[in-house]
Amino acid sequence: MVSVPAVGQAQKTLRETYKDYFPVGVAVSARTLSGPEAELITQQFSSVTPENAMKMGPIHPEESRYAWQDADAIVAFAQKNGMKVRGHTLCWHNQTPKWFFTDQSGKQVSREVLLERLKQHINDVVGRYKGKIYAWDVVNEAVPDTGAGIYRRSKFYEIIGEDYIEKAFEYAHAADPDAKLFYNDYNTESASKREKIFQLLKKLKAKNVPVHGVGLQGHWSIYEPTAAELEKSITQFASLGLAVQITELDVSVHPKEHERRERKPTDNGVLTPEMTEKQAVQYKMLFDTFRKHKGTLTGVTFWNVSDKSTWLDNFPVPGRKDYPLLFDSQYKPKAAFNNVVNF
Repeated sequence: MVSVPAVGQAQKTLRETYKDYFPVGVAVSARTLSGPEAELITQQFSSVTPENAMKMGPIHPEESRYAWQDADAIVAFAQKNGMKVRGHTLCWHNQTPKWFFTDQSGKQVSREVLLERLKQHINDVVGRYKGKIYAWDVVNEAVPDTGAGIYRRSKFYEIIGEDYIEKAFEYAHAADPDAKLFYNDYNTESASKREKIFQLLKKLKAKNVPVHGVGLQGHWSIYEPTAAELEKSITQFASLGLAVQITELDVSVHPKEHERRERKPTDNGVLTPEMTEKQAVQYKMLFDTFRKHKGTLTGVTFWNVSDKSTWLDNFPVPGRKDYPLLFDSQYKPKAAFNNVVNF
Protein backbone atom coordinates (compact mmCIF):
# COMPACT_ATOMS: atom_id res chain seq x y z
CA MET A 1 0.00 0.00 0.00
CA VAL A 2 1.01 3.60 -0.56
CA SER A 3 2.37 5.15 2.64
CA VAL A 4 0.58 8.28 3.79
CA PRO A 5 0.96 10.38 6.94
CA ALA A 6 -1.30 9.82 9.93
CA VAL A 7 -4.06 12.25 10.75
CA GLY A 8 -2.53 15.03 12.82
CA GLN A 9 -2.83 18.72 13.57
CA ALA A 10 -1.03 19.70 10.36
CA GLN A 11 -3.03 17.26 8.23
CA LYS A 12 -5.46 18.83 5.79
CA THR A 13 -9.14 18.14 6.35
CA LEU A 14 -11.99 17.67 3.91
CA ARG A 15 -14.21 20.21 5.68
CA GLU A 16 -11.55 22.93 5.59
CA THR A 17 -10.28 22.16 2.08
CA TYR A 18 -13.78 22.27 0.59
CA LYS A 19 -15.39 24.98 2.74
CA ASP A 20 -15.57 27.35 -0.25
CA TYR A 21 -16.87 24.64 -2.60
CA PHE A 22 -19.55 22.51 -0.92
CA PRO A 23 -20.21 20.68 2.36
CA VAL A 24 -18.49 17.30 2.56
CA GLY A 25 -20.60 14.88 4.56
CA VAL A 26 -20.65 11.30 5.78
CA ALA A 27 -23.27 8.66 6.51
CA VAL A 28 -23.33 7.71 10.19
CA SER A 29 -25.09 5.43 12.65
CA ALA A 30 -25.68 6.04 16.35
CA ARG A 31 -22.75 3.75 17.23
CA THR A 32 -20.28 5.91 15.26
CA LEU A 33 -21.01 8.96 17.45
CA SER A 34 -18.39 8.05 20.05
CA GLY A 35 -14.78 6.88 20.00
CA PRO A 36 -12.24 7.24 17.16
CA GLU A 37 -14.87 7.33 14.43
CA ALA A 38 -16.59 10.30 16.08
CA GLU A 39 -13.25 12.12 16.25
CA LEU A 40 -12.67 11.51 12.55
CA ILE A 41 -16.23 12.62 11.70
CA THR A 42 -15.97 15.93 13.54
CA GLN A 43 -12.44 16.58 12.30
CA GLN A 44 -13.02 15.84 8.63
CA PHE A 45 -16.68 16.38 7.74
CA SER A 46 -19.12 19.30 7.80
CA SER A 47 -22.34 17.32 7.32
CA VAL A 48 -23.88 14.02 8.44
CA THR A 49 -26.57 11.74 6.99
CA PRO A 50 -28.21 8.95 9.01
CA GLU A 51 -27.29 5.79 7.10
CA ASN A 52 -30.37 3.87 8.29
CA ALA A 53 -31.91 5.59 11.32
CA MET A 54 -34.43 7.70 9.37
CA LYS A 55 -35.52 5.09 6.83
CA MET A 56 -39.18 4.10 7.10
CA GLY A 57 -38.66 0.68 8.69
CA PRO A 58 -36.19 1.67 11.42
CA ILE A 59 -37.92 4.92 12.40
CA HIS A 60 -41.58 3.80 12.05
CA PRO A 61 -41.68 0.04 12.76
CA GLU A 62 -45.37 0.01 13.78
CA GLU A 63 -48.23 2.26 12.77
CA SER A 64 -48.62 3.83 16.20
CA ARG A 65 -44.94 3.74 17.21
CA TYR A 66 -41.88 5.68 16.15
CA ALA A 67 -38.31 4.77 17.16
CA TRP A 68 -36.73 8.22 17.42
CA GLN A 69 -33.72 7.40 19.57
CA ASP A 70 -30.98 6.90 16.96
CA ALA A 71 -32.18 9.68 14.66
CA ASP A 72 -32.44 12.08 17.60
CA ALA A 73 -28.89 11.17 18.68
CA ILE A 74 -27.48 11.87 15.20
CA VAL A 75 -29.23 15.24 14.93
CA ALA A 76 -28.07 16.21 18.43
CA PHE A 77 -24.48 15.20 17.59
CA ALA A 78 -24.57 17.34 14.46
CA GLN A 79 -25.96 20.36 16.28
CA LYS A 80 -23.40 20.03 19.08
CA ASN A 81 -20.57 19.96 16.54
CA GLY A 82 -21.87 22.65 14.16
CA MET A 83 -22.59 20.22 11.33
CA LYS A 84 -25.36 20.19 8.73
CA VAL A 85 -27.78 17.24 8.49
CA ARG A 86 -29.21 15.59 5.36
CA GLY A 87 -32.31 13.52 6.03
CA HIS A 88 -32.48 10.08 4.39
CA THR A 89 -35.03 8.94 3.28
CA LEU A 90 -38.79 9.64 3.40
CA CYS A 91 -40.17 7.28 0.74
CA TRP A 92 -38.35 4.15 -0.49
CA HIS A 93 -39.66 0.79 -1.67
CA ASN A 94 -36.99 -0.99 0.40
CA GLN A 95 -36.95 -1.02 4.21
CA THR A 96 -40.62 -0.03 4.31
CA PRO A 97 -42.46 -1.89 7.10
CA LYS A 98 -45.10 -4.36 5.90
CA TRP A 99 -47.84 -2.67 7.93
CA PHE A 100 -47.61 0.33 5.62
CA PHE A 101 -49.23 -1.57 2.75
CA THR A 102 -51.72 -3.83 4.58
CA ASP A 103 -54.72 -3.56 6.86
CA GLN A 104 -55.26 -5.51 10.09
CA SER A 105 -56.54 -8.54 8.20
CA GLY A 106 -53.48 -8.58 5.95
CA LYS A 107 -55.23 -7.25 2.84
CA GLN A 108 -53.62 -4.60 0.67
CA VAL A 109 -54.79 -1.09 1.54
CA SER A 110 -56.43 1.36 -0.84
CA ARG A 111 -54.78 4.29 -2.58
CA GLU A 112 -56.46 6.68 -0.13
CA VAL A 113 -55.25 4.80 2.96
CA LEU A 114 -51.68 4.52 1.68
CA LEU A 115 -51.56 8.21 0.76
CA GLU A 116 -52.82 9.13 4.22
CA ARG A 117 -50.18 6.92 5.85
CA LEU A 118 -47.45 8.41 3.66
CA LYS A 119 -48.61 11.93 4.50
CA GLN A 120 -48.74 11.20 8.22
CA HIS A 121 -45.30 9.58 8.19
CA ILE A 122 -43.66 12.45 6.29
CA ASN A 123 -45.42 15.07 8.39
CA ASP A 124 -44.31 13.41 11.64
CA VAL A 125 -40.69 12.78 10.63
CA VAL A 126 -40.01 16.05 8.79
CA GLY A 127 -41.95 17.99 11.41
CA ARG A 128 -39.91 16.58 14.28
CA TYR A 129 -36.65 17.83 12.75
CA LYS A 130 -37.96 21.02 11.14
CA GLY A 131 -35.21 23.64 11.08
CA LYS A 132 -32.55 21.07 12.02
CA ILE A 133 -32.32 19.23 8.68
CA TYR A 134 -31.38 21.39 5.69
CA ALA A 135 -32.10 18.80 2.97
CA TRP A 136 -34.11 15.61 2.57
CA ASP A 137 -33.91 12.68 0.18
CA VAL A 138 -37.68 12.59 -0.30
CA VAL A 139 -38.10 9.77 -2.82
CA ASN A 140 -35.38 7.16 -3.27
CA GLU A 141 -34.77 4.86 -6.26
CA ALA A 142 -38.17 5.13 -7.97
CA VAL A 143 -36.73 4.44 -11.44
CA PRO A 144 -35.89 0.87 -12.62
CA ASP A 145 -32.50 -0.09 -14.06
CA THR A 146 -33.91 -1.99 -17.02
CA GLY A 147 -36.92 -1.90 -19.33
CA ALA A 148 -38.57 1.02 -21.09
CA GLY A 149 -40.77 2.27 -18.25
CA ILE A 150 -39.84 5.28 -16.13
CA TYR A 151 -41.37 3.93 -12.92
CA ARG A 152 -40.20 1.06 -10.73
CA ARG A 153 -43.18 -1.26 -10.07
CA SER A 154 -43.03 -0.80 -6.30
CA LYS A 155 -45.92 -1.15 -3.85
CA PHE A 156 -46.19 2.64 -3.73
CA TYR A 157 -46.54 2.71 -7.53
CA GLU A 158 -48.93 -0.26 -7.67
CA ILE A 159 -51.30 1.05 -5.02
CA ILE A 160 -51.14 4.83 -5.55
CA GLY A 161 -49.91 5.32 -9.10
CA GLU A 162 -47.08 7.48 -10.43
CA ASP A 163 -48.30 10.55 -8.53
CA TYR A 164 -47.10 9.07 -5.21
CA ILE A 165 -43.79 10.79 -6.04
CA GLU A 166 -45.24 14.28 -6.39
CA LYS A 167 -47.43 13.72 -3.31
CA ALA A 168 -44.37 12.82 -1.24
CA PHE A 169 -42.63 16.04 -2.27
CA GLU A 170 -45.74 18.10 -1.56
CA TYR A 171 -46.12 16.55 1.91
CA ALA A 172 -42.44 17.18 2.73
CA HIS A 173 -42.60 20.79 1.53
CA ALA A 174 -45.70 21.43 3.63
CA ALA A 175 -44.00 19.94 6.71
CA ASP A 176 -40.84 22.09 6.31
CA PRO A 177 -41.04 24.79 3.60
CA ASP A 178 -37.37 25.74 4.12
CA ALA A 179 -35.85 22.28 3.57
CA LYS A 180 -34.23 21.47 0.21
CA LEU A 181 -35.95 18.43 -1.29
CA PHE A 182 -34.08 15.85 -3.39
CA TYR A 183 -34.90 12.93 -5.63
CA ASN A 184 -32.15 10.33 -4.99
CA ASP A 185 -31.01 7.40 -7.17
CA TYR A 186 -28.07 5.20 -8.20
CA ASN A 187 -26.72 4.29 -11.65
CA THR A 188 -27.30 7.89 -12.73
CA GLU A 189 -24.32 7.69 -15.12
CA SER A 190 -25.92 4.87 -17.13
CA ALA A 191 -27.23 6.62 -20.27
CA SER A 192 -30.60 4.83 -20.30
CA LYS A 193 -31.32 5.24 -16.60
CA ARG A 194 -30.09 8.84 -16.60
CA GLU A 195 -32.58 9.63 -19.34
CA LYS A 196 -35.46 8.00 -17.44
CA ILE A 197 -34.61 9.94 -14.26
CA PHE A 198 -34.33 13.11 -16.34
CA GLN A 199 -37.81 12.56 -17.83
CA LEU A 200 -39.26 11.91 -14.37
CA LEU A 201 -37.76 15.11 -12.96
CA LYS A 202 -38.77 17.09 -16.03
CA LYS A 203 -42.40 16.00 -15.47
CA LEU A 204 -42.23 16.98 -11.80
CA LYS A 205 -40.78 20.40 -12.64
CA ALA A 206 -43.44 20.99 -15.31
CA LYS A 207 -46.11 20.37 -12.65
CA ASN A 208 -44.39 22.79 -10.23
CA VAL A 209 -43.75 20.00 -7.74
CA PRO A 210 -41.39 21.32 -5.01
CA VAL A 211 -38.32 19.30 -6.02
CA HIS A 212 -35.11 21.30 -5.57
CA GLY A 213 -32.36 18.86 -6.40
CA VAL A 214 -31.22 15.45 -7.54
CA GLY A 215 -28.96 13.14 -5.56
CA LEU A 216 -26.48 11.08 -7.57
CA GLN A 217 -25.71 8.26 -5.16
CA GLY A 218 -22.15 7.75 -6.31
CA HIS A 219 -21.83 4.03 -5.53
CA TRP A 220 -19.01 3.76 -8.04
CA SER A 221 -15.80 1.77 -8.53
CA ILE A 222 -12.22 2.13 -9.67
CA TYR A 223 -13.53 1.24 -13.17
CA GLU A 224 -16.51 3.63 -13.41
CA PRO A 225 -17.81 6.19 -14.16
CA THR A 226 -15.73 8.03 -16.73
CA ALA A 227 -15.27 11.79 -16.42
CA ALA A 228 -17.47 12.25 -19.51
CA GLU A 229 -20.31 10.19 -18.01
CA LEU A 230 -20.18 12.13 -14.75
CA GLU A 231 -20.05 15.48 -16.56
CA LYS A 232 -23.08 14.51 -18.63
CA SER A 233 -25.11 13.58 -15.55
CA ILE A 234 -24.31 16.76 -13.65
CA THR A 235 -24.96 19.10 -16.57
CA GLN A 236 -28.12 17.34 -17.79
CA PHE A 237 -29.82 17.43 -14.37
CA ALA A 238 -28.61 20.97 -13.72
CA SER A 239 -30.27 22.04 -16.99
CA LEU A 240 -33.62 21.57 -15.22
CA GLY A 241 -32.64 24.22 -12.67
CA LEU A 242 -31.94 21.56 -10.04
CA ALA A 243 -29.11 21.50 -7.53
CA VAL A 244 -26.98 18.36 -7.80
CA GLN A 245 -25.48 16.49 -4.85
CA ILE A 246 -23.37 13.36 -4.61
CA THR A 247 -25.23 11.64 -1.80
CA GLU A 248 -23.73 8.20 -1.13
CA LEU A 249 -20.14 8.23 -2.37
CA ASP A 250 -17.86 5.23 -2.24
CA VAL A 251 -15.41 3.84 -4.80
CA SER A 252 -15.27 0.05 -4.68
CA VAL A 253 -11.98 -1.65 -5.53
CA HIS A 254 -14.02 -4.41 -7.19
CA PRO A 255 -15.96 -4.20 -10.46
CA LYS A 256 -19.36 -2.61 -9.82
CA GLU A 257 -22.35 -4.92 -9.49
CA HIS A 258 -25.84 -3.93 -8.39
CA GLU A 259 -27.31 -7.39 -7.69
CA ARG A 260 -26.43 -9.65 -4.77
CA ARG A 261 -24.64 -12.90 -5.73
CA GLU A 262 -22.82 -15.86 -4.21
CA ARG A 263 -19.14 -15.65 -3.34
CA LYS A 264 -16.67 -17.21 -5.81
CA PRO A 265 -13.11 -18.47 -5.13
CA THR A 266 -11.76 -15.36 -6.90
CA ASP A 267 -13.56 -13.07 -4.40
CA ASN A 268 -10.67 -13.00 -1.95
CA GLY A 269 -11.20 -9.43 -0.78
CA VAL A 270 -7.46 -8.64 -0.75
CA LEU A 271 -6.42 -5.04 -1.40
CA THR A 272 -3.55 -4.84 -3.90
CA PRO A 273 -1.19 -1.89 -4.61
CA GLU A 274 -2.75 -1.67 -8.08
CA MET A 275 -6.23 -1.26 -6.60
CA THR A 276 -4.97 1.42 -4.22
CA GLU A 277 -3.38 3.35 -7.06
CA LYS A 278 -6.43 3.07 -9.33
CA GLN A 279 -8.67 4.21 -6.51
CA ALA A 280 -6.50 7.27 -5.84
CA VAL A 281 -6.63 8.20 -9.54
CA GLN A 282 -10.42 7.69 -9.69
CA TYR A 283 -11.05 9.83 -6.60
CA LYS A 284 -8.87 12.59 -8.07
CA MET A 285 -10.94 12.60 -11.26
CA LEU A 286 -14.20 12.66 -9.32
CA PHE A 287 -13.26 15.61 -7.14
CA ASP A 288 -11.67 17.50 -10.02
CA THR A 289 -15.07 17.22 -11.71
CA PHE A 290 -17.01 18.13 -8.56
CA ARG A 291 -14.97 21.32 -8.02
CA LYS A 292 -15.49 22.32 -11.64
CA HIS A 293 -19.24 22.43 -10.93
CA LYS A 294 -19.03 24.53 -7.77
CA GLY A 295 -22.38 26.26 -7.29
CA THR A 296 -24.34 23.66 -9.23
CA LEU A 297 -22.98 20.83 -7.09
CA THR A 298 -24.06 21.72 -3.54
CA GLY A 299 -22.84 18.78 -1.47
CA VAL A 300 -20.83 15.55 -1.44
CA THR A 301 -21.59 12.82 1.12
CA PHE A 302 -19.50 9.68 1.68
CA TRP A 303 -21.37 6.48 2.51
CA ASN A 304 -19.57 5.36 5.71
CA VAL A 305 -16.58 6.75 7.57
CA SER A 306 -13.68 4.38 6.90
CA ASP A 307 -12.73 1.00 5.45
CA LYS A 308 -13.04 -0.54 8.93
CA SER A 309 -16.77 -1.01 8.35
CA THR A 310 -18.66 -0.41 5.11
CA TRP A 311 -21.90 -1.79 3.65
CA LEU A 312 -19.85 -3.00 0.66
CA ASP A 313 -18.11 -5.57 2.90
CA ASN A 314 -21.21 -7.69 2.34
CA PHE A 315 -22.69 -6.37 -0.90
CA PRO A 316 -23.00 -7.64 -3.53
CA VAL A 317 -20.88 -10.56 -2.28
CA PRO A 318 -21.58 -11.76 1.29
CA GLY A 319 -18.42 -11.73 3.42
CA ARG A 320 -16.12 -10.11 0.84
CA LYS A 321 -14.09 -7.18 2.18
CA ASP A 322 -14.06 -3.89 0.27
CA TYR A 323 -11.97 -0.74 0.71
CA PRO A 324 -14.06 2.04 -0.84
CA LEU A 325 -13.33 5.10 1.33
CA LEU A 326 -10.65 7.72 1.95
CA PHE A 327 -9.63 6.36 5.35
CA ASP A 328 -8.30 2.85 6.02
CA SER A 329 -9.32 0.35 8.70
CA GLN A 330 -7.12 2.18 11.24
CA TYR A 331 -8.80 5.52 10.35
CA LYS A 332 -5.63 6.72 8.59
CA PRO A 333 -5.85 8.71 5.33
CA LYS A 334 -5.13 6.75 2.15
CA ALA A 335 -3.48 7.83 -1.10
CA ALA A 336 -6.97 8.67 -2.36
CA PHE A 337 -7.40 11.17 0.49
CA ASN A 338 -4.22 12.99 -0.54
CA ASN A 339 -5.49 13.22 -4.12
CA VAL A 340 -8.77 14.74 -2.91
CA VAL A 341 -7.28 17.44 -0.62
CA ASN A 342 -4.24 18.38 -2.71
CA PHE A 343 -5.09 20.27 -5.89
